[in-house]
Amino acid sequence: MKKTQRGFTLIELMIVVAIIGILAAVAIPAFMDYMKRSKKTEAALQLNKIGKSAKRIYSETSAFSTLPGALLPAAACCGQANNHCAANPAAFASDTGWAALDFQIDEPNLFQYQYTAAADGKSFTATAKGDLDCDTTFITYTLLGSALSGNPAVTLSEPPVNAD
Repeated sequence: MKKTQRGFTLIELMIVVAIIGILAAVAIPAFMDYMKRSKKTEAALQLNKIGKSAKRIYSETSAFSTLPGALLPAAACCGQANNHCAANPAAFASDTGWAALDFQIDEPNLFQYQYTAAADGKSFTATAKGDLDCDTTFITYTLLGSALSGNPAVTLSEPPVNAD
């Protein structure tokens, strides 16, 4: 007795396609959310680096650096290679404010950074501004530094959830 091979029926194929579609509908948004969260980590890490430098300066001189750090990179990152700003450590090194903080970025990045301080050196603000998905909606991370009773401290403020 000869066995005949039988393929899948149209209904079976449609069920498989429907299951794949449901899985994709759940998995793709979650994956995109994880990608955005991983990109946001850069801002927190770099601002933390700025905060440590600022606190070190305060410990040595009893004042935060009052030299402003210009918005660098000067242009937004969208539209550049891989939608990242090209590494330009020389721009940071040539800026007196960033040089005083010994801060530079030596790899492609997603955010623009800026540093401003009060004239008396008792507080500062550092920001990281970026458009992670290049939809012209920018998010801003803010690092506030202050010295209460001579103890330097920093506070990082993140943008609201789903602000981008």
